[in-house]
Amino acid sequence: MKTHVKALVVGGGAVGNGIAYHLAKAGWDTMLVERDELTAGSTWHAAGLLPLFNMSYATTHIHKYSVDFYKGLEAETGLNPGFYVVGNLRMAQRQERMDEYMLYSSVAETAGVYHEFLSPKEIKDRWPLVRTEDLVGALYHPQDGYINPADVTQAMAKGARQLGATIERKIQVNSYRWTGSEWIVSVTRMEDKGGNLLPTEETYEIHAEHVVTATGNHAQRTARLLGIKIPAIPVEHQYIVTEPDPALVEWRKTNPQHPVLRDADAKWYVREERGGWILGPYERNAPARFLYDVPESFRADLFPLDLERIEAEYMSMIHRIPSSETVGLKDDYNGPICYTPDGNPLVGPVPGLRNMWIAEGFSFGITAAGGTGYYLAQMMTQGEAEIDMASLDPKRYGNWMTTEYAARKNEECYEHVFILHHPDEEREACRPLRTAPAYDRQKEMGAQFGQVNGWERPNYYGPKDAPASFDHDSRSFRRGAWWQYAEAEAQAVRNTVGIIDASAFTKHLVRGPGATAFLDHFTCNKLPNVGRINLTYALTDHGTTRTEYTIVRLKENEYYLISAGAWTAYDADFLIKSAEDWMANGGGYIDIHDITTQWGVFALAGPNARALLKDIVKDANPDTVLGNKRFPWLSYRDIELGMAPVRAVRVAYTGELGWELHYPIEFGRYLWDLIWSVGEKHGLKGVGARAQNWLRQEKSYRAFGNELGRDATPLEAALDRFVDLGKEFRGKAKMLETGIRSKCVTLLIDGPADADPWGKEALLLNGEKVGRLTSGGWSVAFGKQIGMGYVRPDLAEVGTKLKVKMLRQEWDAVVTEDSPFDPSNARIRIDG
Repeated sequence: MKTHVKALVVGGGAVGNGIAYHLAKAGWDTMLVERDELTAGSTWHAAGLLPLFNMSYATTHIHKYSVDFYKGLEAETGLNPGFYVVGNLRMAQRQERMDEYMLYSSVAETAGVYHEFLSPKEIKDRWPLVRTEDLVGALYHPQDGYINPADVTQAMAKGARQLGATIERKIQVNSYRWTGSEWIVSVTRMEDKGGNLLPTEETYEIHAEHVVTATGNHAQRTARLLGIKIPAIPVEHQYIVTEPDPALVEWRKTNPQHPVLRDADAKWYVREERGGWILGPYERNAPARFLYDVPESFRADLFPLDLERIEAEYMSMIHRIPSSETVGLKDDYNGPICYTPDGNPLVGPVPGLRNMWIAEGFSFGITAAGGTGYYLAQMMTQGEAEIDMASLDPKRYGNWMTTEYAARKNEECYEHVFILHHPDEEREACRPLRTAPAYDRQKEMGAQFGQVNGWERPNYYGPKDAPASFDHDSRSFRRGAWWQYAEAEAQAVRNTVGIIDASAFTKHLVRGPGATAFLDHFTCNKLPNVGRINLTYALTDHGTTRTEYTIVRLKENEYYLISAGAWTAYDADFLIKSAEDWMANGGGYIDIHDITTQWGVFALAGPNARALLKDIVKDANPDTVLGNKRFPWLSYRDIELGMAPVRAVRVAYTGELGWELHYPIEFGRYLWDLIWSVGEKHGLKGVGARAQNWLRQEKSYRAFGNELGRDATPLEAALDRFVDLGKEFRGKAKMLETGIRSKCVTLLIDGPADADPWGKEALLLNGEKVGRLTSGGWSVAFGKQIGMGYVRPDLAEVGTKLKVKMLRQEWDAVVTEDSPFDPSNARIRIDG
């Protein structure tokens, strides 16, 4: 067995083999080790479906690559992967489900995924065994279908071997040790004794520059060996196979296979299998398994059935396919399938470790295997993938995540596979968990909370004593029940003053003799002077945007960095590793602390913000302390509000006169009460994240994860004013070399009367896709829909007329100037 390789892949399922194939294709000396046989984990009992449908832009690209890749495997390897291109029919029993499909249609269009809409009559005409009188329509993908999981895995394995990779079976990893330049992986050869897989005395050390784990159900063992947390825990998934259906057998004598049928409102999928049907439900109360480890005796095994749990789904299949009512059951399966709390896999570099990568938590592993291998190999061999993979990054969950949290959220995620996925969806399991001090106060005021990185934050403030007819939990693909309250909050910020709890912001303290030189090279804008702040960006080595920072310079070599609340561990890992590299190359000492949970934040914004603060600020000259002379825009001051010490930062993400009030977390309840004690006379209103999102678009403020990411440079994001080309900084040369492939613009939209864009829609010119929205909403300043997104550079000029695809219709949109509301920033700078 080889003991020195460039890359070691651990795990021989579909995902692991997809990674090994693409690393070998990229020219890396690659070895894959599997503790049992290839496909012995969840791969062997997977149903092999290949659904292109996904609301995630990155995951859609991964799935699309896989489907295209699998179609060429036989020609390359000589092995038939068992791909049946029968199509995928997603049926809808209600209009709201069709609204979901219409939103997905825009995502699919931006990713180049072909699809059609079918009426109930068209469905019945094509597939008469399907009952359609209670359907409103369907979304149809004719280019996908299902595949044999074992066959496609073996085909990828053979392809990997042909490209030079080595695959070793019956090899179990016992430990990982990083030497500073390579991983030393201790392994043991396993043997099959009486049906049990047992270790032998044959041990080896494998030296690998890079390691990728794709260990599936064994992710918790992997986490322990690496000393990290991986919220990938399996959930039971049952499916049944029927005896041949005579009506289906007769149909197939002259007709092709049915597409994979998905009745999302009934929570199941069905496909043909040897003249019968496979039913796969996603029912309630499916339990998580293997929370801490997979028993040594569990190999290619299954759990006991619980058919009562899926009785409703089985009866609904009979309703949808009446001929199946008299057909008996032939086989049944109940096996583990890994999930994560948000349903997306964990793909990318491991926090805190070098050259260690994971690909874990795949609930649709067969669909994702090829694409994951392709894009992860790009990240490993080239530094970045051609699409932004941040939404799948393992660091989207911080160390606050526990096993109990992951298990309960994964169970919820399984149950929600076919639940309507509203863009304003908020799931309730494991909540509330992380709360700021004023949480109870906000709840009493009618706050309806969302969750970001485990933190509760108000989405909007609804009526405290809502009538029974008002449903705070109602969601919609159009304007939900919350819309009128978000609009009123946005109006308050524009006309009086609003308060936003932004305590979830990520906060880092960076200090030391090397801090200034490091941050100057780490970010692309000038560093602020002491007492001032600046907006800046840390770039990838490819010149794209890795992180957005507001930098507050506290002292000559001490800085307070503020970044997006959803990305705390993601930002921390990049910042700390970059500082370590800087010091290793001769830079001065840098001390970095994540102080996110030590500081809370209230943002006050609106024309009356200064007047409100004057009523509670403690200063010898309260009438001047907040004026432009002593406290100009883009500066910070340590002030006292009542008895609370506050680091006040004069910025507002809404484009109004405002301050962010950063306070020691233990003062949160006191400060909230103090502000509200004088707030009423100034027209103070609680404001949630949804109104804030609308307001920031009126100012063309980019958001990380939307307009900002690793697939666009700051120059493509039209942020030239925050890039100092007179200095050297990380990624500068690559940024300039990349040029302008597309450009970020703001658009005003004359859309439908009952819906706003969500930031997932396609932008069209003469029916041709020319870009996509990355944000969307409603503008109270202009009285119409607003959006931000990327278009071809030649279409970024102000006044360019485009179309936005919403609800299967094209709506007029025009490119407007950057910061269409108050472009001169007069309201932000106003003195008083």
